[in-house]
Amino acid sequence: MLSGKKSATTLPTATVCRGCCCGTARKHPDIDHDEHLDALRASASDAARVRTSDCLDDCARSNVIVVSPSRAGRVKGGRPVWLQKVLTASAMAEVGDWMRAGGPGIAPPPASVKRLVYRPGSSVKRLT
Repeated sequence: MLSGKKSATTLPTATVCRGCCCGTARKHPDIDHDEHLDALRASASDAARVRTSDCLDDCARSNVIVVSPSRAGRVKGGRPVWLQKVLTASAMAEVGDWMRAGGPGIAPPPASVKRLVYRPGSSVKRLT
């Protein structure tokens, strides 16, 4: 481990779509997408990893986030959780809070996050 931090593979990871539709002023002109990403990063803190993706191929459900489990979460049966229509800074912070609590396989999502969960269709990219 470098500088006392956990390696990325031991942490839950949020992949935030920021491509053609999600995270753009064109589709969601009244949303400060940078503020939302900052809220997620601040809430997740050092307990989770946050990254962006150009497109997760589910534009109709934007803004999409995929929360992948940590190594420990995967061992306990956790699998990637797809979230749709994450459109507020408070929702982003709640996702970060869940990841800080352990995320998939470790902690159940709070009700506010659980209502955003969906199963992607077969044409959507799969994250492992």
